[in-house]
Amino acid sequence: MRDFNRRAFLGAAAAGTAAMAGGGAAFAQSPLNEAKPNLTAKPPVFGPAPGVALLSRNENPYGPSPSAVAAIYDTAAKGCYYADGGLRTLTDMIAERFGLDGDHVAISSGSTEILCAAALSMPQEGAILCPGLFWDTTVDYAARKGAAVKRVPLTADMEVDLPAMLAAIGPDVGMVQICNPNNPTGIAIDGDELRTFIRQVDPRVTILIDEAYNELTDRPEYTSVSDMVAAHPNLIVCRTFSKIYGMAGLRVGYALAAPEKVETMRGYLMSFGGNTAGLSGAIASYNDEPFLDYSRKQILTGRQMILDAVQRAGLTALPSQTNFVYVKVPDADSVQTAMADRGIMIRGAYGAWTTWSRVSTGKLEDVEKYAAALPEVVASA
Repeated sequence: MRDFNRRAFLGAAAAGTAAMAGGGAAFAQSPLNEAKPNLTAKPPVFGPAPGVALLSRNENPYGPSPSAVAAIYDTAAKGCYYADGGLRTLTDMIAERFGLDGDHVAISSGSTEILCAAALSMPQEGAILCPGLFWDTTVDYAARKGAAVKRVPLTADMEVDLPAMLAAIGPDVGMVQICNPNNPTGIAIDGDELRTFIRQVDPRVTILIDEAYNELTDRPEYTSVSDMVAAHPNLIVCRTFSKIYGMAGLRVGYALAAPEKVETMRGYLMSFGGNTAGLSGAIASYNDEPFLDYSRKQILTGRQMILDAVQRAGLTALPSQTNFVYVKVPDADSVQTAMADRGIMIRGAYGAWTTWSRVSTGKLEDVEKYAAALPEVVASA
């Protein structure tokens, strides 16, 4: 029976691969569910309830890839063993791609863990310097553990202000943390400008660049500073399998850094050796270019649909290089509530930015629901 189930499972995975090669029609063109979602029903253990459009968490519902799912199935029965073999394999694959040695790579339970480890590894007397608005969960975590935090306001155009950040680096600063592209704004920092910034920062100051959305930018290699790691011992670059790879729930992330920084950060990791499912899926899909191309196409299509809907509704949005869009609205929390009443989940206000609403791409049929509801929601906000 197990062999039969496995054949059926792998056949479904192969069908998924074929659908992607043919433009992904089986995945992307499903009809809208016009029935009102049952928001009182017990939700499933994973993912949204039926009929709910989940556009709030920057997930990629078109992953994991069929290759990852098949690999997870094949290795699930070996979950009784520690996953250090998979850890070594993925480490070697990542190091080879970036032209580094394996001791330049630290793998973690999602990039969140390695970002937190980097912040916690800072001496207590060194403050963390960061933009006024960015994905600051890891910085807040470090602050709760006693780290000092200095925030630099964004520019008038909502961009990370590199000149102001450089000017703010004093003897009290031990680390600079930047998300590029930024979350929640979606704006990417110019690659040349960021490289110049890194060269100008005092070498004693650690620079932490979170590149979670790099693969979704127009020019990933230009936008990334990963090629500077070997020459800059104070630079840490973080990536994740949660976004373009569609593995948010499988928790695999990594950092590129000098060996001594990698060793230090590993001492602050809470997980041990990775997990078999996440590592096997990451290994199988890391170089799966057909899936990555398909995934990118779906995300960029959804992003353009949101931008078009924003324009039709008479609103504006920031230029996004990610799988979400930051939309200017009358009141973000009111829009969030009105969308939730329609079974559409988006983000509310981020702190003082009460007139900005972040919307993730999600499934295309769910983006269509958001686009159809937006004019009415804004009119009533």
